[in-house]
Amino acid sequence: MPRNQTIPEVRLAQEEIRRLNVGTLLRHVHLGGSVSRTALAERMRLNRSTIMALTAELTAAGLVREELPADTGRAGRPSLVVRPESDRVYVLAFDVAVDRLVAARVTLGGVMLDRREAVRPRAGADLDRVVEVLARFGRRLHRAAPPASVCVGVGASYCGMIRPGDGMVRFGPDMGWVDQAFGSELGRRLGLGLPVSVGNEAHLGALAEQQRGAGVGFQNLIYLHGDVGVGGGIIVGGKLLDGDGGYGCELGHMVVNPYNGRPCGCGSHGCLEAEVGERALLDAARRPAELSGRDAVRAVVDDAERGDPVAQDALRHVGDWLGIGVANLINLFNPGIVIFGGMLREMYPGAAPQVRARIAANVLPVARERVRLHTSALGDDATLVGAAELGFSELLANPLDVLTRTAPPGARR
Repeated sequence: MPRNQTIPEVRLAQEEIRRLNVGTLLRHVHLGGSVSRTALAERMRLNRSTIMALTAELTAAGLVREELPADTGRAGRPSLVVRPESDRVYVLAFDVAVDRLVAARVTLGGVMLDRREAVRPRAGADLDRVVEVLARFGRRLHRAAPPASVCVGVGASYCGMIRPGDGMVRFGPDMGWVDQAFGSELGRRLGLGLPVSVGNEAHLGALAEQQRGAGVGFQNLIYLHGDVGVGGGIIVGGKLLDGDGGYGCELGHMVVNPYNGRPCGCGSHGCLEAEVGERALLDAARRPAELSGRDAVRAVVDDAERGDPVAQDALRHVGDWLGIGVANLINLFNPGIVIFGGMLREMYPGAAPQVRARIAANVLPVARERVRLHTSALGDDATLVGAAELGFSELLANPLDVLTRTAPPGARR
């Protein structure tokens, strides 16, 4: 027994370690899809008997299952493979973008089993409509789930600055949201007795790409998400850089053109999103002011690919400003990879020469020699995937207690 510790204190410490290990093992399986006992022992630096005991607990709870590998190719007894159990638990995930509302039921392993989507009109501060649509989707998804399955969390992505803890949207300039109680209202209207965890869309997109997309294996990355404006997420040493109040990484409001810059929705001029966002591209391509949205952006990209010189010049123009922003970010954070998501995923191929030229001209040689530039591997679902992972966060931290707390009496094991 450690000096100055009583037997109850030692047991409490051992229980805390066991709880931590159970959650860590489930996270490995959740993100890896299927992992052998041997690999789990190596990753967690635990002996195989401990891994077997932890896996037994999760199997008894219905969260994982063990199987023989399909083909080992080796002599001797193969190590069992641990897989996530898709029928036991799920989360509801919501994504609120400027032009669309998405809801999905997502199971362990990150598999989207069912989803709903609706157009979001650009109608200003529309909290009531957004909550009404998402709550209706969420209730339908919940009713469609297998009777024995359990909803263990709800996560939502919103295109604005989110107050940590209660899901209050402090500022969403694109739709005029200021201090809108999104998280609490959605939770109340869903009626599931679960809190709604809300995150900034680009922050969640960065985490999703690191865990399941183009950023897997990178501990330092930058994710740029284009919608009407530009959001950002920065991961340093494997952790999201969120700032003192949770409002960090507003990369779209980094000023890149202070003297002759375009007006920005935040009230400033020359912000990155003002120079490379949707309106900047459409104006540079000489599109009518009434055109907007992802289809209008795609039309410019398609025209540029077909050789339209005006569309090509528009992509080069915004690409140069994008390159200035990316060059600054690389010099500041020395990321291993920069990922372009949302609208920028479609714009980037046509703007890549300008971005690379700015990096070559403006980034310190030692910082640019290894950095990679990549479009989002998760596509338009990056922020929705991030919302799902937010919904799973409590279960992955404390699987057995959360399952006991959320399961109805007839479904408890």
